[in-house]
Amino acid sequence: MSDVITLLPDHIANQIAAGEVIQRPASAVKELLENAVDAGATEIQLFLTDAGKRLIQVIDNGKGMSETDARMCFERHATSKIKQIDDLFHIRTMGFRGEALASIAAVARVELKTKRAEDNLGVYIEIENSQVLKQEACHCAVGTNISMKNLFFNVPARRNFLKSNNSELRHVIDEFIRVSLANPKILFTCTHNGVTSFHLEPGSHKQRFLQLLGNQYNAKLIPVKEQTDYLDIYGFVGKPDSARKTKSEQYFFVNDRYIKSPYLSHAVSAAFENLIPKDSHPIYALYFELDSSHIDINVHPTKQEIKFDDERLIYSFTRAAVKHALAQYSVAPPMDFSLNATVQQSEAINQPITEITREAIKESHLYQSFTQKNVAHKLDTVRTGSLTDWKDFFNPSTPNLSVHQGKTSQIAQQLYTRSDGQSLDPDAIFLQVQKTYIVAPFKTGYIIVHQQHAHERILYEKYAALAVQQKSGTQAQLFPIKLEFGAVDAALMNDLIPDLEGIGYKIESFGGNSFILHGVPADVPTGNEKDNVELLLEQYKHFSTDLNFAPREKLLRCLARQQAVKAGQKLSQKEMRQLVSDLFACNTPFSSPSGLPAFVEFDEEKLFQLFGN
Repeated sequence: MSDVITLLPDHIANQIAAGEVIQRPASAVKELLENAVDAGATEIQLFLTDAGKRLIQVIDNGKGMSETDARMCFERHATSKIKQIDDLFHIRTMGFRGEALASIAAVARVELKTKRAEDNLGVYIEIENSQVLKQEACHCAVGTNISMKNLFFNVPARRNFLKSNNSELRHVIDEFIRVSLANPKILFTCTHNGVTSFHLEPGSHKQRFLQLLGNQYNAKLIPVKEQTDYLDIYGFVGKPDSARKTKSEQYFFVNDRYIKSPYLSHAVSAAFENLIPKDSHPIYALYFELDSSHIDINVHPTKQEIKFDDERLIYSFTRAAVKHALAQYSVAPPMDFSLNATVQQSEAINQPITEITREAIKESHLYQSFTQKNVAHKLDTVRTGSLTDWKDFFNPSTPNLSVHQGKTSQIAQQLYTRSDGQSLDPDAIFLQVQKTYIVAPFKTGYIIVHQQHAHERILYEKYAALAVQQKSGTQAQLFPIKLEFGAVDAALMNDLIPDLEGIGYKIESFGGNSFILHGVPADVPTGNEKDNVELLLEQYKHFSTDLNFAPREKLLRCLARQQAVKAGQKLSQKEMRQLVSDLFACNTPFSSPSGLPAFVEFDEEKLFQLFGN
């Protein structure tokens, strides 16, 4: 039998690696920006065409590369950061694996110009499909200028999975903001299709945050600063009144690297317990500084997920630091951070790392997993203890109530008609329970209606019908209202303006992150137009994970939820009767647009089962 195992060609291996590292234009932007940061740049420029699909160009004034390094940087696993296995435990740079440029060169046409200060001439390299097409000397400024064109030109199936330009641009902006927040002393600019979207002057962490979110947050930020022998935490959290319906303005940085951590997010939320509604989320940017031997940043190709050697300790530190900051500004009950038992009794605090401890680390499962398996990203899952179910904190429970659609018409008939087809006796009494549930009797039992879920269904079908008929009315504002958003929200608003007009809003861009509100849907009450638009945007972002929904569908759902009567609102007999009547006139009366039950039926059979008589 002939041998069947062969080595993959380099260009195929690079494309496979690109599937992990370069998933969309934003992935490439992240890698190129971080390379510029690692090069010691003080000025970094990002140029985009068609949200990065046609062009991503990053120009920096860093130290540049020699001719040999410029050629080597496109080879797989070529890196200047790792010389021996122990270096993996002391990484402070953004990139270190040597995968990014090789992956980019496998799925795009790349041009590189780079020069060091000590060189008279720079080097120009052109690469396509992992093949070097040209290499020659050139005149260029000190630093690096790298362009990648026509992303996924040779992988059309992957290119077809990219979203609209506006959608991809929002992902690019997210990455741009994360890198710029981590490096506030660097000047960043971003230009899309010839228009400068960001010009971020060097400054402090707070100044950079306000540059991105808007100066209206200046008075809403509370500084956080705690120093211990194990780690330092600094940054800021928003006051409770700045909490939002989404987690869009939440940032963690560990040793100046942006990370994602639902676990630490829960720690911050725990510090805000009883200060904000349960469905709201605080804004924050928190920076952690600790010895790199306490973390492993090599658990995911994007390096946005890391492992701490003591997650419970980090959780306690985070929660305590935020609570302390809130207490100092009279936002939360005071607590003495220095006497926090959970933190101060930790072995990591009482016994800071020593040479003996370092030797013990080399014998640990984490170190052994690198040396024995020779696979940097293959780590054993151990020592999670009682925290293995931490994800349960983020899984909202949804009632599993059975509603029989086939009985809907029967219930409606029993509720609202007699044998002669006339309306139900207007003297029939409806009962409101806990200002949330409506008890409506019918011939053989009763139903319990959730007033908010029911009203959301009514409004959703009404707005959807008007949108389809293109008859959404607009009530003009006597005095147009100026709206100001942060950079990310402004990009989203530009994307949504056509769909907002389809449901009755009249909004136009006013330059930068500003917009003018000229009109709102005819049925929306006047007086809080600005707040309503901001809430609509927050609720829209809340639906951002529902990829199967078109933007207008999300907006219809958001508008219905925004305008619906809320749980806890007292209703009159007339209002209850009208709401239930309108519910059963809907095409789908049994659930809210989000799938929650609108009513539950209790007929003779169910009552018999409950009481057994």
